[in-house]
Amino acid sequence: MNAIQKEKEILHKISKGDRRAFTQIFDFYHQKLGVYVYKITESREVAQEIVQETFIKVWEKRETLYNIDNFKGYLFTLSKNKTLDYLRKLATERTHQRYLSKELFEDSYVIDTPSLKEEYNLIIERTVNQLPPQQQKVYYLSRHEKLKYEEIAAQMGISKETVKKHMQLSLHFLRQNIKLQIENSVLILLLILPF
Repeated sequence: MNAIQKEKEILHKISKGDRRAFTQIFDFYHQKLGVYVYKITESREVAQEIVQETFIKVWEKRETLYNIDNFKGYLFTLSKNKTLDYLRKLATERTHQRYLSKELFEDSYVIDTPSLKEEYNLIIERTVNQLPPQQQKVYYLSRHEKLKYEEIAAQMGISKETVKKHMQLSLHFLRQNIKLQIENSVLILLLILPF
């Protein structure tokens, strides 16, 4: 029996729910997939995550495996698509963060005096304190402790996706509320300043 026939037989077993056969395929391909994804992402953690997600997808679609003629090609295409999804998401997040930084810290409000800077910092602090506890903690660990999403997830005992969601919600809330409070502060300042 050649290698292709043997793989076909293993895939047939997996399609019937054979976990041992699935482990064989996983053991054979996971290292190769990991190296492939790592070359693109340059992150061990991301590569491991994408390889795991790829094999979860294989298991979920196991009933259709026997119909696949080129399993290796199928597996690498699946992991490539997941890698591209990750990179697109990363690019979107980075663009959003740059936009938010610009919105919050390079807006049209010129903060020259120490008292105005203090007022601005107080506004940020007050607004952060209005966040729900989980969002507040995620924001603090990300912005002040400079932890990555994976590290925050591990520390808080939640998934990386939940960390991302908390961060998105908190940044959205902060952007809206800080801008509004600064506008109000500037308006009050203009009303009380002598001409």
